[in-house]
Amino acid sequence: MDYIKTYKSFINSHYLSEGVRITTGVVLPALAFSYFDMFQVGIVVSLGALFVSVTDSPGPIHHRKNGMVVCIAGILIATLVIGFAAKSPLLLAIFLFVGCFFFSMINIYGARAGSIGTAIMLVMTLTIDPRINLDTVDKVILHSTYMAFGGLWYMCFSMLLYNFRPYRLLQQALGEAIQETGKYLLIRAEFYKKEVNYENTFKQLLQQQATVQHKQVELTELLFKTRSIVKESTNIGRSLVMIHLDVGDIFERIMMSHQEYTLLHQYFDETDILEDYYQLGRELAYQLDDLGIAIKSGEPLKNNRNLNEQISKLTEKLDNLRLIYLKPDNIEGFISLRRILENIQDLAERLSTVQQYSNFKGSYKKRKIKDSDYKHLISSKEITPDLFFSNLTLKSDTFRHSLRVSIAIVVGFIVAFALNIGHSYWVLLTIIVILKPAFSLTKKRNGDRLAGTFAGVLIALAILYLAPNNNTLFTLLILFMAGGYTFMRTNYLISVLLMTVYLLIFYHLLNPNDFRILLTDRIIDTLIGSLIAFLASIFLFPSWERKKFKSEMVTMLSEVNEYFSVVVEAFSGKQIDPSTKQLARKNALVALANLSDAFNRMISEPKSQQQGVEVLHQFVVLNHMLTSYIATLAYYIHTQNIPYSSADFIEVSEDIRLYFTNAVSYLNGGNVGEKTISNKESLRKLNERVNHLLQKRKDELQQGLMETSTRKPLFDLKSIVDQFNLIYNVAVDLNKITQTLKIE
Repeated sequence: MDYIKTYKSFINSHYLSEGVRITTGVVLPALAFSYFDMFQVGIVVSLGALFVSVTDSPGPIHHRKNGMVVCIAGILIATLVIGFAAKSPLLLAIFLFVGCFFFSMINIYGARAGSIGTAIMLVMTLTIDPRINLDTVDKVILHSTYMAFGGLWYMCFSMLLYNFRPYRLLQQALGEAIQETGKYLLIRAEFYKKEVNYENTFKQLLQQQATVQHKQVELTELLFKTRSIVKESTNIGRSLVMIHLDVGDIFERIMMSHQEYTLLHQYFDETDILEDYYQLGRELAYQLDDLGIAIKSGEPLKNNRNLNEQISKLTEKLDNLRLIYLKPDNIEGFISLRRILENIQDLAERLSTVQQYSNFKGSYKKRKIKDSDYKHLISSKEITPDLFFSNLTLKSDTFRHSLRVSIAIVVGFIVAFALNIGHSYWVLLTIIVILKPAFSLTKKRNGDRLAGTFAGVLIALAILYLAPNNNTLFTLLILFMAGGYTFMRTNYLISVLLMTVYLLIFYHLLNPNDFRILLTDRIIDTLIGSLIAFLASIFLFPSWERKKFKSEMVTMLSEVNEYFSVVVEAFSGKQIDPSTKQLARKNALVALANLSDAFNRMISEPKSQQQGVEVLHQFVVLNHMLTSYIATLAYYIHTQNIPYSSADFIEVSEDIRLYFTNAVSYLNGGNVGEKTISNKESLRKLNERVNHLLQKRKDELQQGLMETSTRKPLFDLKSIVDQFNLIYNVAVDLNKITQTLKIE
């Protein structure tokens, strides 16, 4: 591991910036008010800032601002309602149930709306703490006002930082997306190693592809919904747009490098040529990682990797190997190696272009950005009452989760009230942060919460025993606080550990005499909340992935069918509209990422809920291969003319689309149409043409003729026909899988 690179990447990451921003925004009010001997007021204001910061996730600046405004209003209303009902446990239980249901339901409007709901639920549960002492109307109003003021302060602080460095978040998000793309290439390079574990490598590849795709979607929304950046003429703004568009193309090129790796190893394992491909793939991945760090830090990339020289050496080595090792029975392997090398050369050229953009100096030819280049890539969700009311049914996962959260919160409130727990709101806070729509996420959060809490308690005890004075403790409190918020979105276990330490230090500084009671309450409350959340995820309207997986499969097949249909339009003499192809590709990759995520969640569920996992895993892997094959076909069509009459291609395309259509029909429980495919007649016609050229080329090689007029037509035609063969065979396999699932 390169620790210097890891350190530099972390220091310049959005997550560290976010942790520092939240910590500063939360601590400053407490310090300012304590200067005027109003420390208790400062704590309330800081809490308001803390809860509004939950909604300040990456996104277009107007979305962030609007989200914080709505959150501030929600906090004001929630604290007033809970404050006025504080004297009646029955009213509190009712308001908690209704409030938690409503604020869980607004998840249907997207992630930012969901974070607003979470923040307000946290405020509601915190406000029930009797030690806040809201026994008069004036105190309730004053407390609510301070909380709202804290939220308003944080919003102004966050907007001020944005205006000071408006491109910083974009650079960090773009750099992280590039680094994740590099990790994807690093995993794919493993296929060229001898004795590769295909199953484990494919598993890693599917997970990483989902990560990259999510990053790309988030970045697209962040970049293109901020119209000022797209429209402005500054070098840095336009460069960020162009880098993002080119990195999307680079990811597609990496995807299309998928090959029949087992055959390549059969052909070339006795040589060391595949090891060279492996090393060059790793160098490209490291170059992407270097580029991502450079963009995050805003510094020019110091390129110490001479990719062009390495590519030239590999080209020469491949040419020499061809002269001494090319035989009639391995000619297909050499065609694949040549195609892979061409793809690597294309990747290196695109990386070189992106490196020029990353200097932000504008000393390169500018690419004109039109609305048509990006409008089709961004999505929007209308916030309408109809969407809310249409989801008020047990068929809706959001509705079921909202009921689950509401009931669990009320149960936690009753248990805490009956047992007279000192910090009862910790039970409810634990339930809210642990209980997630998917069982697998709840399970993981539960484990992280318990492990992080116990580890944090031990570390806090050691610090309190060893720390010499309160000044040292306060410094450590700030550091642990910043660390907790830094890892909040990336590593919940570490985040909980650090937050537990800083909370215990904080309460110790407030009241050292109650520390042992506080320590006990923290552990007991966490255990109770974790147990209630875990039981609720199993017994209260459980949402198992296997019951939802079919809809993900149908979406996947529909989107990949659309992607294939757009690409093969070229064989009917039509020009492929770039924006249509981009949108179809994006939808297919998003569907694949969602499918992979759903499968990963499924394998974390109880064994009784994992029926047919092997078959479903095969379905996911086949779709990963399929999107790679279609992307490769799209590239071949773009870079060369179709080698001969397109009629046979059209016939094969129709058969492939029919396989997709039939597969969707099987999944939906229906019967296939009247037209079915009984053999591979359409594919046979294509293969006969290729085999004729291939046999001719083999005869030439047997006669010692290395360079002939057959070589180029064979290379071009076979590259395209191979993709049709691969797509066809995967479509057949997917059809068989869906028929099996229908029978089951």
